[in-house]
Amino acid sequence: MTTSPNENPYLLLTPGPLSTSATVKAVMRRDWCTWDDDYNQGVVQVIRRRLVELATRAEGYTSVLMQGSGTFVVEALIGTAVPRDGKLLVLANGAYGRRIARIADLLDIDHTVIESDERESPDPGDVDAALASDPAITHVAMVHGDTSTGILNPVMAVGEVVRRRRRLFMVDAMSTFGGMPLDLDECGIDFLVSSANKCIQGVPGFGFVLARAAALADCDDRPRSLSLDLYDQWRVMEEGEGKWRFTSPTHTVRAFAQALVELDEEGGIERRAARYRENHRVLVEGMERLGFQCYLPEACRSPIITTFHDPESNAYEFTRFYADLKRQGFVIYPGKATRADTFRIGTIGHVFPDDIRSLLVAVEQSITW
Repeated sequence: MTTSPNENPYLLLTPGPLSTSATVKAVMRRDWCTWDDDYNQGVVQVIRRRLVELATRAEGYTSVLMQGSGTFVVEALIGTAVPRDGKLLVLANGAYGRRIARIADLLDIDHTVIESDERESPDPGDVDAALASDPAITHVAMVHGDTSTGILNPVMAVGEVVRRRRRLFMVDAMSTFGGMPLDLDECGIDFLVSSANKCIQGVPGFGFVLARAAALADCDDRPRSLSLDLYDQWRVMEEGEGKWRFTSPTHTVRAFAQALVELDEEGGIERRAARYRENHRVLVEGMERLGFQCYLPEACRSPIITTFHDPESNAYEFTRFYADLKRQGFVIYPGKATRADTFRIGTIGHVFPDDIRSLLVAVEQSITW
């Protein structure tokens, strides 16, 4: 891979931060005043409306932006949405489901966990049984695409159960929103969390929650934090027409606005999802041709990031493999699976099938075991 002096020296083949377009990076060269209408109404409010349009065709939904990494916003949601006399059911089959449970533990929120094998999706039947047997459960939380392995979980099937049992459903769609079609209303999702630096292809600095407005409006007396008070952030953005409570990450927000324009120019979520699926297909077929094995069964793999078993060779060392690929213009991820030695390769961001083909050439040249 060749780059101009102004381009990044490598592609980030990770689940975020990820490689962004030159035009997304370019808009961050201007400074913005957080009090001006051209920022709050002309940028922030436009982003909020556009996110809702991407999330559902149904009425009654809203969005709120929150400073920080994706985990900050997950914690803001958990700490704001679950009442003090409520109880959270967490579905965990990877690091990020377990992280939700850890947040609940630290916030002293009553919760229970349905733990699944990291190579298997949660069973909606188990969720139904848990909700039927425990009327104290008020909220259910799960991860759509857990990037610790790349598994894709059955949000719609679980959402049907949660809605029928008349509970509230929270989904961490950090690494899938904007890159896979998903309608909040059709899936019965009351709250969805994602981040600027994932499939919308912006840069790190803030995340966002999409919510049923009525459900968020009920959270006014629940927050457990000042800075992570999701309800008050929403209230101020609504009343202040896009104003943030505390310092807005203006450059990141402006980059995200440009990324939304580029999503539309690509043809929307369906077309972006098709590109990601093709990236994933080219990657898996090429890696298998080179002798690598996928960690997950095909049926539950997402097109976001793919986990591969380490080669069965005493000569293989991930740090050397990583460094060799980086020298050739590609950055991959170490493994996060708990039951095997693995590494991961992402296929989202400003990355195209020809980039993946170039990566495969680099992998083949790096194989020395």
